[in-house]
Amino acid sequence: MPEVDPKLLEILVCPLTKGALRYDRERQELISRSAGLAYPIRNGVPIMLPGEARQLSEEEIARR
Repeated sequence: MPEVDPKLLEILVCPLTKGALRYDRERQELISRSAGLAYPIRNGVPIMLPGEARQLSEEEIARR
């Protein structure tokens, strides 16, 4: 599984809220708690489209 460039992770923000993202290496997602979305990472490339993001459950938001 290709790794995401750490420098890219430093500058990426949620496209909806402009808030910080958390990298979930295990699930290969970038998590936006403020938007309640998880953006997928495919082949090392973050897909920063809200339509491609997975909606986080209330439980996931609370524990992240």
